[in-house]
Amino acid sequence: MAGQVKHKRIFSSIRPDWRLAKLLLTLPRRNTDAIIGAIARVLGAEGITLMDSTSFLEPLLARAGVLTRRAPTEQERKHIEYGRAVARHLAQYDIGQTVVIAETACVAVEAMEGTDATIERAGQIMKAASGSEAPAAEAERESLLSRALTVVKVAKPDQDMRFDVPVVGVKTIETMRRAGATCLALAAGKTLLLDGAAFLEAADAAGIAVVAD
Repeated sequence: MAGQVKHKRIFSSIRPDWRLAKLLLTLPRRNTDAIIGAIARVLGAEGITLMDSTSFLEPLLARAGVLTRRAPTEQERKHIEYGRAVARHLAQYDIGQTVVIAETACVAVEAMEGTDATIERAGQIMKAASGSEAPAAEAERESLLSRALTVVKVAKPDQDMRFDVPVVGVKTIETMRRAGATCLALAAGKTLLLDGAAFLEAADAAGIAVVAD
């Protein structure tokens, strides 16, 4: 399996066939793992085995360490430490994989909207706080605390590598730049870097530090 899981589609007007309808109505929870895990079991009953979605993409998995020219600052590392603690709690309930932090305060958490929308929302919150249309990192002015954002994306505690593996790409960096985010922390070995070289080039050009652990 490959591609984004648009969880909100379960509330769309699309009418599922009888098999999917039955599956949805019998699930005690309708989070991503429950839905896709049930689909995997249905496929398995038909003799179809799902392979790990990264089987042929291992070179694109984030390696441990600092991936960009710039390493996170001491303050960004504090944001990462706090953000990972928050994100791991969310991930264990399969709510979302991403949190956005500023000054060790949680600005936004991901649910059904996806990573990019979460980052955009965090940027809008910071712009509203500053009363400026400029990105948060450019709108410091008289604020006592920095409005620069750190994005933390984790894998689930028991991440099923067959589906819903964390993914970032050039679009992630572009969204971060617009929002005023300066640092991105990822799960090493469990996050796919789409267009790996272009992704890191975009991060370097934007002055964004990327680290995986």
